[in-house]
Amino acid sequence: MTPFRLAPRLFRVVAVLLKYQLDEVIEGARLYRPLKLLTPLLPGPAVDTRGLSRGVRLRLALTELGPIFVKAGQVLSTRRDLVPPDIADDLALLQDQVPPFPGAEARAIVERELRAPVTTLFAAFDETALASASIAQVHAATLHDGREVVLKVLRPGIDRRIARDIDLLRSLGELAQRWHPAADKIRPMEVVAEVEKMLENELDLQREGASASLLRRNFASGVDLYVPEVHWDFSTQGVLTLERVRGVSADDIVAIDAAGLDRKALAAKGVRLFYEQVFRDNFFHADAHPGNIWVDTTRVDEPRFIALDFGIMGSLPEADQYWLAENFIALFERDYARIAQLHVAAGWMPSHVRVDELEAAVRTVCEPYFTRPLSQISIADLVVKLFRTAQRFELTLQPQLILLQKTLLNIEGVGRLLDPDIDIWAVAHPVLRRILRERYSVRATLRDVRRRLPDWIRTAPRAPELLRDALLQVASGQRRDVADPLALAVARDDARRMRRLIACGLLGATLLICGALVGTLAPRGVWPGIAAAVVGVLVFVVGWPRRVR
Repeated sequence: MTPFRLAPRLFRVVAVLLKYQLDEVIEGARLYRPLKLLTPLLPGPAVDTRGLSRGVRLRLALTELGPIFVKAGQVLSTRRDLVPPDIADDLALLQDQVPPFPGAEARAIVERELRAPVTTLFAAFDETALASASIAQVHAATLHDGREVVLKVLRPGIDRRIARDIDLLRSLGELAQRWHPAADKIRPMEVVAEVEKMLENELDLQREGASASLLRRNFASGVDLYVPEVHWDFSTQGVLTLERVRGVSADDIVAIDAAGLDRKALAAKGVRLFYEQVFRDNFFHADAHPGNIWVDTTRVDEPRFIALDFGIMGSLPEADQYWLAENFIALFERDYARIAQLHVAAGWMPSHVRVDELEAAVRTVCEPYFTRPLSQISIADLVVKLFRTAQRFELTLQPQLILLQKTLLNIEGVGRLLDPDIDIWAVAHPVLRRILRERYSVRATLRDVRRRLPDWIRTAPRAPELLRDALLQVASGQRRDVADPLALAVARDDARRMRRLIACGLLGATLLICGALVGTLAPRGVWPGIAAAVVGVLVFVVGWPRRVR
């Protein structure tokens, strides 16, 4: 039951939706349909809504409802699996801009968080905010050594306000879950949970600082992407101090041209940076709209981007990263059968799905695109349509993939803004090929085996015991969930392969070490050492797991 104290605020939400003629939303929640009778009594919207699309009207309504609803709209703009494309496009334009709070309050918060007077901490502190949003605002300052910095300061009382607004959003979600006829497709409580998680992350500025620090380390050269340095001595959970950087927004084409930068090279570099973040580092900026991606206008010969605002970062599980990379490669090479097989092998859809039917559906989506010049094909649009098609085959779309999809849309949008003729396929394909070649090379595999070997050795003695216990539980009826003979056979084969791998790994490593020692120390030459090393490699090959056909 919705708490009575939230009722006035819930009715205000409905009133604003009605004011912007969003009747279809009200129609979905039967509980609120009688309130449509009050529409003539409501004040009109601030702008003339006649002729405006439903997406624009919803964006205006969310802006009037306040910052938390703006955040919810921003999350919905990424969920193209839940909302129609026209609404998602309009919600993506939501800007989280609110009036700043007084600079004196910001000064007091900084002094409380850093436990010292501002005059002791900084040579100068500007109380006029550089930028202001619903969660925090930014102030300029100068360190005593002359370095310029910016301080991101959480709004006073923002945690209490967010908790209150999340209660309201949760109540709205529960009502929609209960009354909306398409609740199983919209999944309102899942959207509310995403908003809550995003806000929880944004309230911890120390977490944002750690994300900035990692991204800076991943691009330490600063040649392609520059990430401002975090000043940890002046940072806490409520205040984040970063090196001050200067540049122009990535969508400011006039300023970029005036600086004499090569926009084509910049656009290609932006696409490469996206694939490197996702597939090389597995850590990507997930809010890469032009406001958060600047261009350094001082570097004419070697243009680069500057990253800002690290509150929303993304990463993928190792398995999803591999499957996604292989899907991209298959898409670049128009291998529709492989795309279908990869979706099933990755576990993104149930195994009973007919692969040939899925392949036909993928071909139906992709082929019309490939009749155009490659420079006119949008990978982002194609990926969105593929996900929508796969949902008909019971696709389980993971949140991290949705975040990646949103980032791909942003990056491709920036790339085409800088260079409308960019051939994203020609730029992305070789980059992804190179990254996969390096990531899954023999050297990388051996490095991964060396990293995992201590854990394998530690757990190997328990493998037979665990298998015996599992068989005893099945025999006694305690584990009926694994009583499938096929599953037991697979488990036995896995255990046998693991024992063989560990035994051969230990023996092969011993022979390689002995070969190196004999080759170095033996007085009669290096041939015995070489022979021992060759035998060690053969033992490795014998013990390596065979792929199941």
